[in-house]
Amino acid sequence: MSAPETETLGARPVPRRRSEWRTQAPVVAVVAAGGAFGALARYALILTWPTPPGGFPWATFWTNVVGCAVIGVFMVLITEVWVAHRLLRPFFGTGVLGGFTTFSTYAVDTRELVGAGRPGLGLAYLAATLLAALTAVWLGSAATRRLLLRRLR
Repeated sequence: MSAPETETLGARPVPRRRSEWRTQAPVVAVVAAGGAFGALARYALILTWPTPPGGFPWATFWTNVVGCAVIGVFMVLITEVWVAHRLLRPFFGTGVLGGFTTFSTYAVDTRELVGAGRPGLGLAYLAATLLAALTAVWLGSAATRRLLLRRLR
């Protein structure tokens, strides 16, 4: 038999509260672990492929585009193919890919290009990243669905 949903405090019932922290602690832990892994991977790419002053930030651009393509593939797999463990999506989707892709560095790179007297390149980077990232999500999910349908035939 389960515990009652309410406790009586004086004459009025008070709803019982589950400890939010106890239920959310595993989610917070896997997001943090995944985020650390993703951020380290991004940092390694930026160290490997540094941007010269005033140059196009290719490492950040491709990090965001690849991360978006992977999230497109991942979301199809965990929502349409697999019954995923409840912590997989927060670990990989929010944590790893959230730490790997970066809106903040994208914004800083854009500001630095404009500040370096390259507003045209800054605007091109701003638009190209947005367009490429959205296209990558769409292509990643569409290609995954197409491959899965082909396997079923």
